[in-house]
Amino acid sequence: MALTEPGTLLPEHRGRIEKALLELEKRDADDRWQHLDTYYANFRARFGPEVLASLNGVALLERMHKREGQNCLMYWLEFKNDDELPSLFGSIAGGSALKFGIYQKAATGQWMVTSAERAGTPISVEEAVEYATVQRDQLIEGCMALGKLSADATDDDYLELQQDLYERLPKVAAWSWGHKYFHMIFPDKLDDFHNEDFQRFYLVKLLQQPPADNGRYACAGRYMHLMREFGRPVAQLTWAMQDVFGYPRDYWRIDAARLPVANAVDVMRASSVVALPWAETGDISDTQYTRPGRDALRERIEARVDLHGARPLDVTQDIFNLALHVDEGDLVVVAEGGKGRAIGRVTGPYQYDGESPLAHQRPVEWLDTGTWECPDEKNLPRALSWYNKPAGKLAVEQRLMNPQPPGTVTAPGKARLSGREGHIQSVLDRKGQVILYGPPGTGKTYWAQRGAEALLTQELFRKSVDALTDDERENVRRHIRLCTFHPSYGYEDFLEGYRPEERDGQLVFHLRDGIFKALCEEAAAHPHERFVLIIDEINRGDVPRIFGELLTVLEKDKRGREVQLPLSGRPFSVPANVAVIGTMNTADRSIALLDTALRRRFGFIELMPEAETLGAVMVDGIPLAAWLEALNAKIVAKRGADGRNLQVGHAYLLEGGHPVSTLVGLSRIVRDDIVPLLQEYCYEDYRMLADILGPDLVDADAQRIHIELFQEDNREALRQALLAMAPDMTVSPEALDAEAEAPMDLEEEAGGEEAVAEELAEEATEPAGAESSQ
Repeated sequence: MALTEPGTLLPEHRGRIEKALLELEKRDADDRWQHLDTYYANFRARFGPEVLASLNGVALLERMHKREGQNCLMYWLEFKNDDELPSLFGSIAGGSALKFGIYQKAATGQWMVTSAERAGTPISVEEAVEYATVQRDQLIEGCMALGKLSADATDDDYLELQQDLYERLPKVAAWSWGHKYFHMIFPDKLDDFHNEDFQRFYLVKLLQQPPADNGRYACAGRYMHLMREFGRPVAQLTWAMQDVFGYPRDYWRIDAARLPVANAVDVMRASSVVALPWAETGDISDTQYTRPGRDALRERIEARVDLHGARPLDVTQDIFNLALHVDEGDLVVVAEGGKGRAIGRVTGPYQYDGESPLAHQRPVEWLDTGTWECPDEKNLPRALSWYNKPAGKLAVEQRLMNPQPPGTVTAPGKARLSGREGHIQSVLDRKGQVILYGPPGTGKTYWAQRGAEALLTQELFRKSVDALTDDERENVRRHIRLCTFHPSYGYEDFLEGYRPEERDGQLVFHLRDGIFKALCEEAAAHPHERFVLIIDEINRGDVPRIFGELLTVLEKDKRGREVQLPLSGRPFSVPANVAVIGTMNTADRSIALLDTALRRRFGFIELMPEAETLGAVMVDGIPLAAWLEALNAKIVAKRGADGRNLQVGHAYLLEGGHPVSTLVGLSRIVRDDIVPLLQEYCYEDYRMLADILGPDLVDADAQRIHIELFQEDNREALRQALLAMAPDMTVSPEALDAEAEAPMDLEEEAGGEEAVAEELAEEATEPAGAESSQ
């Protein structure tokens, strides 16, 4: 499939975009697309260049930056979403207040500067006015330059404009908020993708080679051409393109030829994973997405791993990127040298399988399993690389226009699930047992049963539950046992005990196996098949008495170790092929009564909120710790005396023991965990719920949650809604720390690819046994 020329579209792309435009209008009950001119006029009436030119001193400062009252320029650009200005014009939400240059602290009214060298430094009102004046003057200059731009400007014209703006307007032009301001004034000359990654992503999806120069303005001419071709406003066109192609994704490449594993491609394809070796590191689920987190991983690698000649720097960055940087929905090319062997879409979080030769894994859905010429844009000794230049991304998209569909895979390999069932499987592989906990009515028992069935179906028959025959379905059910704990449930029901029975007219006591002991004996007789016990309402029983000596042998690394049972005197052990899935209702707050020893053996995290454990983590521009603290502050304020006990714990924002690192993961947590919890706390008072979560997430009048925000196509709208819940979080110390702690690629820290190449050349000349300075 050849690339298309700038301004031209393939018929299938044109058809899909036209259909998406029609669907947008059908869903637009409030006719917002018909009122775009009014919204632009509302913005210009308050913040147009003529208006800003008429203001000076404190009046100008407050019009641009005073967020109290939500009427300043920066608030309108980042958070405004109402009948006066709906959020239709591209999001700039995310990150800290560094992007705005200055901000005012809500608590004290003190003005602060956010330049990199003076971040968080108090400044006087006079200094703040001076800063805002410079920004205003540069906004006006930029509007004058855009006003002179021809309506049919070319790529070269936009590049010339960009160079001029970047050189003369450093306080505004290179920032997303400056780009959005210029779009609001000139929607017929600039697109409303305020991030150049977005701009280039959708051009690649259309099989167009983006302009050679980077920058926020270089691609605008392409979108203006499309706007005229479709005869629709650019804001509507970009929404339609997001509906068609989804949220921007990254493109990755794993070169199996660089892995010290034979048949690595076959292993990945058979297991439906993209993966890396070096299992000696152990599970790295607890690694933080920070520089200290990556440095600690490198120390672990240097201490434990046989690198087979690879450099610690490269192995560290590969594993770190696979676990924490690769996102769900990203595309990964599996290559062998210059040949592509498969293309997969990532479907789930990082998982560790110490029994596999490729232990560090991400589950994928295979889109193509053919062989093709696969470009590699970086000449570096790394197994996992990132396609940063358009050429590699375009090659992948061209291949996917005519893919070779995956065939049936029969090679050995552990079957992997995706979605919620995959999460259950991942925890069970790591711990041996998992507790699904939360408020009533969130589907804990349902997901325990469904997860067990999906897991066993894949392992026994390598197919989906829906594809099972009646006999196969019955076989799956024979591998599952279900019990419910309650106050009178005891050790004799669970492990073994004497039970009365009548024999020859006499009442006698007979030693009988409990449900868990019977399951373990059946599992021991069938060591190559997994068995699952589901314990419903696990916290309602007297857990220490029920489990007894089982606490000693339940832990994953003690499976198979025998203990002596006190009643029968027989040896007992828990086989490795037994999994336990428990459900727990946290509404009665009895979670603290669970035995500590049992808690350590389950995938379970205490519910008390500890935002500091989330560290300096940013999820698509959302400072996670600051967001949780803002949410809890609202709960405390709205629920009065009960507020402290009704806070949302940090465990809701953890996946696999570490902070959620993707918006996909955070979206699931908010939708499936936090919203139902807060509905219960608010006793169906939607006005209170809207005060806590914000009107973008909750319609108090209609008494409904805007559940459509959690759809994949509305990812940007969800991010903006989460940030709008507490706009001041972006100026919090946590947000500033998070932005400063964001890890760079080790290549960048070492000075880029040239520096790495120089280092490799130096190593090649070192005598045997010499240590690298890296």
